[in-house]
Amino acid sequence: MIYELKKDDFCFPNPQNSDKSGVVAFGGDLNPKRLISAYQNGIFPWPYPDYPLLWFSPDPRAVLYPKHLYVSRSFRKNLKKYEIRFDKNFRTVITLCAKRRKGGTWITDEIIHAYCELFEMGVAHSVESYDGNGELAGGLYGVCVGNMFCGESMFSLQNDASKAALYALSKIVEEKDGIIDCQVMNDYLSSLGVINISRDKFMQTLFVARTKAAIF
Repeated sequence: MIYELKKDDFCFPNPQNSDKSGVVAFGGDLNPKRLISAYQNGIFPWPYPDYPLLWFSPDPRAVLYPKHLYVSRSFRKNLKKYEIRFDKNFRTVITLCAKRRKGGTWITDEIIHAYCELFEMGVAHSVESYDGNGELAGGLYGVCVGNMFCGESMFSLQNDASKAALYALSKIVEEKDGIIDCQVMNDYLSSLGVINISRDKFMQTLFVARTKAAIF
């Protein structure tokens, strides 16, 4: 039985009790206190149409060790095109992430509002790439848990702009001896050097990360 979250229930069950798809719990809302509790326990929300709010902790877990980020020659050349800024335009970044795919996205209006609240609290952060004209060309956003950056989504309006943001983030995370959580593997992430690790190993890494100083 998947755990049902009540209105004032901010505690999550052990992720090991998830179903085969990684669902740990359902219900509740996107209260900032609940979101912070989720990330501190290796869990994240992933809304599905016509379902109650679902909370996931997949096994295996996709992660990027910063030193393993793949940087091709063409990508390295494109890096010079962009200026990287942090936390200057969070709402625009998450909104553009929501619009990046045709046919809808899991980044609902409720998600945007909730993560903007986390941003105001200093928990969520954006990394932004700007072109030579000062226009926002790409970026990403996520949540910090100690020296772990839990990546949520990224977008590009120009070639390699989101990769440039990821590259800048990876350098900061590497300096903090941290790791980037990418949640669920796909072909694009794999091409960047992202790998799968077991949920057990991920949770061990997370528990250590929680004791470290925040990346931002």
